[in-house]
Amino acid sequence: MKSGGVVLCGGLSTRMGRPKAWLPFGPELMLQRVVRILSEVVSPIVVVAARDQEIPELPADVEIDRDEYDECGPLAGLAVGLTALAGRCDAAYVTSCDVPLLTPLFVERVAALLGDFDVAIPRDADHSHPLAAVYRTSLAHLAHEQISKEERRLLSLLDHCRSRVIEVAELHDVDPELQSLRNINSPDDYARALREAGFASS
Repeated sequence: MKSGGVVLCGGLSTRMGRPKAWLPFGPELMLQRVVRILSEVVSPIVVVAARDQEIPELPADVEIDRDEYDECGPLAGLAVGLTALAGRCDAAYVTSCDVPLLTPLFVERVAALLGDFDVAIPRDADHSHPLAAVYRTSLAHLAHEQISKEERRLLSLLDHCRSRVIEVAELHDVDPELQSLRNINSPDDYARALREAGFASS
């Protein structure tokens, strides 16, 4: 199975107060770091941004696509990303741009657990992680169909396809602290992640 990657960066970053994609993280910016980590294990990679959003410089082989719909959330970004990869990849690891502690081994494990399913999605107790999941690129049409029905929930896809739910116990050996599931939503989250990565927070 050939796996690509989709990085969604079109969110409003309301709680952070500034665009997450541009947050410094060591020698890189947040989006650059997530793309670099993901590129170690999947290819090609598509970054999906808002229509007029400015994004940091990325490697030449990273494709930049834009949301087709305004304020439709991550489901719309997923639709764009899967459409861009259709015909080139069987599946794609889909992530937000605010997971700087993502690990390549975590991505590989989730992809390996897809098997014959349409989606492989981690779950921690009752909380699912649709932006740390692997989706068949053939689901692009279903994502667009859900949006046309004014559906905005990314998890709505799971009601219409075969899902492999991955309990986090199956991921501890590749990511003991489950850092790959930690989103940076606030300044406190950001400062803590910097410290844990060995960078002094400013």
